[in-house]
Amino acid sequence: MFLPIRTNVRPYRTPYANYALIVVNTIIFFLTYSPHRTPLSQAVESLRPWAEVFMLTPARPHLWQFITYAFLHGGFLHIFGNMFFLYLFGNNVNDKLGHFNYLCFYLAGGVFSAIGHTLINSTPVLGASGAIAAVTGAYLVLFPQTLITVIYWFIIIGTIDVPALFFIAFKMIFLDNIIARVTPNVAYDAHLAGYAFGILCSLVLLATGLTSSSHFDLWSTLKQWNRRRAYRDVISTGFDPYTGLGGAKKIKVREVTKPENPEIVHLREGISNYVYQHNTHNAAELYLQLINLDNAQIIPRQQLLDIANQLASEGRHEDAALAYEKFLANYSNYEYIEQVQLMLGLIYSRYLDKPDLALQHLAVASPKLTDPAQLLLCRSELDKLRNQ
Repeated sequence: MFLPIRTNVRPYRTPYANYALIVVNTIIFFLTYSPHRTPLSQAVESLRPWAEVFMLTPARPHLWQFITYAFLHGGFLHIFGNMFFLYLFGNNVNDKLGHFNYLCFYLAGGVFSAIGHTLINSTPVLGASGAIAAVTGAYLVLFPQTLITVIYWFIIIGTIDVPALFFIAFKMIFLDNIIARVTPNVAYDAHLAGYAFGILCSLVLLATGLTSSSHFDLWSTLKQWNRRRAYRDVISTGFDPYTGLGGAKKIKVREVTKPENPEIVHLREGISNYVYQHNTHNAAELYLQLINLDNAQIIPRQQLLDIANQLASEGRHEDAALAYEKFLANYSNYEYIEQVQLMLGLIYSRYLDKPDLALQHLAVASPKLTDPAQLLLCRSELDKLRNQ
């Protein structure tokens, strides 16, 4: 069993539209939910009699039902599960699309999910899961490389971080809605229609520029893959793209400075986008790949500082020290440089067994520190090193 519980990217703006949808769905649930038995058949119905007209009935659908059905739910587990997934994936999609566009997208996802259900099924349907599937599909396109923390339980219980692209595509779409269609009274076809709408609509929005690209969303990833494929195809013919010589295929090039390695460009873009998404763990991984490829590469100040701090927090002290050293070498005018020197001195002293380097950095940091706690820490470490 797998259950996603959080993502590692948070919205920059408060997702008011998504919060409003959660509140409206919850209020309507309490207004319409009233389990009872019908007088004739004694079948259990979940809605109050006056609310049943707002369900989607494929045999005799009314236009308003293609929207109203998505605000009705058949029980507490139904409403809680739907609102949890809407909160989990909808906040960041709301942030990316904006409030009005997100609201329109959500409602359109509900409509297309209803259409998908009515084309294949004749059973009545209710619930927001089709619209939420559209939102989840949009999340897959807009944030494919973010990490989803998943609880798993079989014999043991634990958590694992899985890239959104794989978890949503393979677990939520392929496994849950195509392979394991075993749970009764679940509108699997409405879910699939919602996912299809969310994915295709988001790709179109990115491709046309109606939604800004982050250079690391699914559309940009596909374009980068295509560029690398074309580059490999050209190189395989013996053609040198920097000089325009060799091979049968000719490409018009301008004789200017030699272009930067495409892999370096890709890594730098990836670092920027991961830092933007607050995914500094993955940003740090790409940074290490970047400096292994070309140790002279310099990334922006705040990105480098965030990555150095991330490496230190993960206990990767050798890599953290190298990142801090590169920061000192290139951003010596940083207004809080003494704090970087303090951190570097502590790493050399406590973890890397390099007392000389530790003394050097701590001695420089000590006169500049203004925070009493940091100053006490620095002087204490200096005294310990000098008395060794």
